[in-house]
Formats: sequence, structure tokens, C-alpha cells
Amino acid sequence: MKYFGFLARFVVIPLLVLRFLAWRDRQHNNALPQALSSWPESTVLLGHVAVAVVYTTPWDNYLVANGIWSYDPKLVTGIRLGYVPIEEYTFFVLQSLLTGSWMLHLARRIPADSHPIDSKKSFPIRMIASGSLGILWLASMQRLLVSERKDDYLGLILGWALPPIMFQTAFGGDILWRNRALIAASILPTTAYLGLSDSLAIGSGTWAINPENTVKVDVIKNLPLEELLFFFLTNVLLVFGVTLVQSPESEKRLPKILQPAYARFKQRLLTKG
Repeated sequence: MKYFGFLARFVVIPLLVLRFLAWRDRQHNNALPQALSSWPESTVLLGHVAVAVVYTTPWDNYLVANGIWSYDPKLVTGIRLGYVPIEEYTFFVLQSLLTGSWMLHLARRIPADSHPIDSKKSFPIRMIASGSLGILWLASMQRLLVSERKDDYLGLILGWALPPIMFQTAFGGDILWRNRALIAASILPTTAYLGLSDSLAIGSGTWAINPENTVKVDVIKNLPLEELLFFFLTNVLLVFGVTLVQSPESEKRLPKILQPAYARFKQRLLTKG
């Protein structure tokens, strides 16, 4: 199965369905709840696509350059940016749109809690949550830097994904907890779906994971534990990010010195839109 064929079957088709449902919701004035409507849907999705591509590109190139991921040259176009085929960059974009669209679809259907949040009272809990993730991050870095396993896939995933998640929980862990039903319903099905799709792609030879770089535990056939963790953490990053950006509570937490510039930036984008 060619990589673009995989994307067309397993990502583009469900994405088109979700975009159609979003269009139908707009036709029926089924808007996002006020507690999750700081930005227009297209703006927040495209913003997260840009962040995903910028943040993932160096890490993904490192994995491919070190033989952790590889691709059958007969099943990709051969067009590369760095070490990575163009199809992989396309996957960054499409997964961001798919998970983000699924979340916003659910946000119109799962009641949102709009009660005010006391950020001062929640501060210690947010720091504890972020600190706990920090301990896990330090352990992953120790696994990479102290041991000889510089190409350990598990350590590389945790070392790459946890810092922004730590920031998200420190900034708005209470906002995320308030929206936990929506977040769980957004992350778990997309992770399971992408994991299953990934196992089919690996089984068909579209790409491969070097077993020497894994803990050698398959969740299901052809799906290493690290691959499922990768999809879980990338979906966490996306869903946490969309939730925080869309919450009006987040704007109040920006440093006061940044709030005027943020307001002007937002007004400029909304006016252009």
C-alpha cells in the first residue's frame, strides 16, 4: 500500500466526513459553546497544523536519519525534505486536522462547563501535575543521555512530547480538567483508530519500525507499544492545545504585558478572516 494511498483511505476520507458534518452544523447554527469559542474553527485548526509541522519536523528527521523509522522506497514518491518523505509531512497536517476536527465536532455535542475558574486556587494542583510529568521527562532523558541507547524510541517520544504537555498542564490544567469528558472522548477514539490504521500500514510494508529501537512489545499485531504511545501523545498535544486556545479563561492568564499585543493580533486576524 503506497503511503499516499494509506493517507487517502484512512485519513482523508474520515476527515472529509468530519468537515462535511462541520459544514452542516454551521448551516443549522449549531455553534461551538461559548466556553470553547475564542477563535474561529478554521483558524485554530490551521494554527495547530503549523505548530505540529514546525515542532515535529526536526524530531522526525532525527528518527529517520538514525534508522528508527524507514519507508519502502517503492511505496513513496521519493520527494524528501531532509531525511523525511513528503508523505510524512502530509501526515502531520492531516492528523492535526483529523483530531482537531473530531474534537470540535464533539465540542458541539458534549456540554461544556462555563463556571468561572479561580486560577490562584488551582495553581498548586497545576504545578503538581506538571511536576509529576517533569519527573517522567527526566527519567526519559536519563534513559537517553546516561545509557547507551541514544536511539531508544520510547525515550525519544517521551523526551520530545512531554515538555509542551508540561507547559499545557502548568498553564491550564484546571481548564483541561473541567473539559475532561470532551478531552477523553477526543483523544481515546482517535488514538485507537490511528493505531489500528498504523498496524495495517506496517503490515503492508508502507513503513517500518526498527525492533531494535523498541521495547519489543506489540499492543496488537504490527503495532509496537511506542507507536500507540506516539499517537496518544500527539493527540494529547493537539486536544490540550485546542482546548486551551479556545477557552476564554486562557486569555486572562496571559502576562499583562502581553495582553494588549495578543488582543491586537487577534483582532487583526479576525478582521482579515
